[in-house]
Amino acid sequence: MQQTSKTSRRQFLGRLAAIGLAPTIVPATALGRGGRLAPSERIGVGMIGLGRQCIARNLPVFMKRGDCEVVALCDVDRQRLTVRDVPFVQASAKRHKWDPDRLRSCFRTTDFRELLNRKDVDAVMISTPDHWHPTIAVAAIQAGKDVCCEKPLGLAIAHGRAIADAAAKAKCVFRTDSEFRSIPHLYKAVALVRTGRIGELKRIRIAVPVYWGALPMQPEMPVPEWLEYDMWLGPAPKAPYTEKRVHTNKLHDRPGWFSNRDYCDGMISNWGYHPCDVAQWANDTELTGPVEIEGRGDFPPKHYLWNTILDFDVHYRYANGVEMFYIGRQQYKTHPDYAGSQAFMRFEGTEGWVCGWYGPDRLDAEPKTLLDVKITPEEFPFPLKNEKHDFLDCVRSRSRTLEDAEVGHRSSTVAQLGYIACQVGRRLRWDPEKERFPDDEEAQALLNRPCREPWQIPVG
Repeated sequence: MQQTSKTSRRQFLGRLAAIGLAPTIVPATALGRGGRLAPSERIGVGMIGLGRQCIARNLPVFMKRGDCEVVALCDVDRQRLTVRDVPFVQASAKRHKWDPDRLRSCFRTTDFRELLNRKDVDAVMISTPDHWHPTIAVAAIQAGKDVCCEKPLGLAIAHGRAIADAAAKAKCVFRTDSEFRSIPHLYKAVALVRTGRIGELKRIRIAVPVYWGALPMQPEMPVPEWLEYDMWLGPAPKAPYTEKRVHTNKLHDRPGWFSNRDYCDGMISNWGYHPCDVAQWANDTELTGPVEIEGRGDFPPKHYLWNTILDFDVHYRYANGVEMFYIGRQQYKTHPDYAGSQAFMRFEGTEGWVCGWYGPDRLDAEPKTLLDVKITPEEFPFPLKNEKHDFLDCVRSRSRTLEDAEVGHRSSTVAQLGYIACQVGRRLRWDPEKERFPDDEEAQALLNRPCREPWQIPVG
């Protein structure tokens, strides 16, 4: 029987999952012409945020899946809503082999609420600036959508907790979008640690570069006619428009918001989410966190336009005794584990070590025989798959994703704890169960951030 609404289709898939019949991968025999399901059986996806990350990494995967259909597009930049005609999109389509003409009939809006009100949208991919993640994610969950949301889950620990609680209450499918668990050599590094191949884990060392420097406040500029600027600000404080606060009209450029603390915490929490999450996974602490943090960092003046943390050095201690060292450097090429990489994750145990790098992608270990070890699914029962595929497979099977809201919140928390420690400049005790600093009111006050009405999200 044809399922005519999102609710009935979801209930139908849920009943299949309850009796063990819902497929996690759609077999080729179930697909129609061109390897695609009939429109009534496809997962309707709404894309919220059409910037660099969406076009380069997120949209292509959804466009190539045969069991979903991108049905709605949302961005406060009206130029980006003409997505099929943008050169960067054409280049992405050519590189990843998907047809941009299939976006011709998509619903388009500058207001995410209009997208969430649509019955043909079953799931959303949130690729907005970080300051919008918690508000849109909670709204999407409350609207009955399944959610794939770019990391990190907000700009404060309270933001991630609000998302995780909302997802748990709604029993929706949620995927924190981070590709590092889908990279084969990093997956193997974690598997070697989790299966005891390096003995008892003792130390973790992770690092990210810091691409941006400080930038003084820039002159106010007229708001471009193509930008809904007040909607772009959303929950952030009112601020005058200048291009380097937001983004240029060139999709391939990295945006200025990445370096402003009203919209992002910088590399320590945004890009740094990736190695923090891999560390949490390898340490088998993805549903908890460290108990002690100490850090120091260099901050530009708060009144600067680009004012996120630059160099930083954070030390964590977990309840199981594992220590973690997290560094971010504008110039960390002198570090012995640099190896020309954008990031590295090194795990040291009582019987050896393993280190994975990102850009260039490579793995090294001691003893070298670890590199030839074959680990079976029985030993390490986690699937190796693209993160968007993981999300869509779980939407169809109604099962838990590899990196759900609780996991994403805990990994976001690790980076944010480091950021807080650098701000206060002293050792902090952390209670990961109660999610509070038991004896430091100043640090406790940094667990949340004020939010401009009407975008306030509920927090506990």
